Amino acid sequence: MYRVMLVEDDERLAALVIEYLQAYEFTVDCVVRGDVALAHFQATKPDLVVLDLMLPGLDGMVVCRQIRGISPVPILILTAREDSYDEVSALEQGADDFVSKPVQPRILLARLRALVRRIGDPAETTVPASEHDQITFGALSISRADRLVYWRKKVVELSNTEFKLLMILVESPGKVLSRDDILMKMRGIEFDGLDRSIDNLISRVRRRFDDQNSEKIKTVWGEGYLFSPSAWAEPS
Repeated sequence: MYRVMLVEDDERLAALVIEYLQAYEFTVDCVVRGDVALAHFQATKPDLVVLDLMLPGLDGMVVCRQIRGISPVPILILTAREDSYDEVSALEQGADDFVSKPVQPRILLARLRALVRRIGDPAETTVPASEHDQITFGALSISRADRLVYWRKKVVELSNTEFKLLMILVESPGKVLSRDDILMKMRGIEFDGLDRSIDNLISRVRRRFDDQNSEKIKTVWGEGYLFSPSAWAEPS
């Protein structure tokens, strides 16, 4: 069973979500105010967070940023806001997915299951790391087993979405990945020609690795993005 922290002040909607999810592989704790969400999260340590944006006490966007500041836990935003700016902003704050209300329960369930697949089954036995768990390109080193990223021998703190994006790129070195490729791998949806979340996420990852000139993660105009293996080497 996976524990979900639902942050939602609409009691009727919350009851429906709880009833539906608990019929499957989830247990759900509900919080109705944004200003108590962080403390509840720290006390219960849920596996996933479903977060409304319009909350009493504290805006959901702030709550998202607070949780992301202390944990890589998957966060799904569930909100009545439909402005594309809100979606981009939420993803920039560290959210992993964004779903607009009203949502069919089975769609919400599918999105949560997709997030579960990313984090793996906590009940699975840990297997020893192999040479395939360690990825190195120049001064960049990634440990899959520990989800640790080192750049110039220093740990780089990445959100769950940033780590996921980096892994997608490093697993296809020298290959151009379109926005559609990346969105399908990250969120299971196709690029609609308007979504700028991937562009913003790329910019965030570049900043983590001092890639202001876009040499390590190249933009291939009209096609997508390319992870350049040689660009990660330290200058001689």
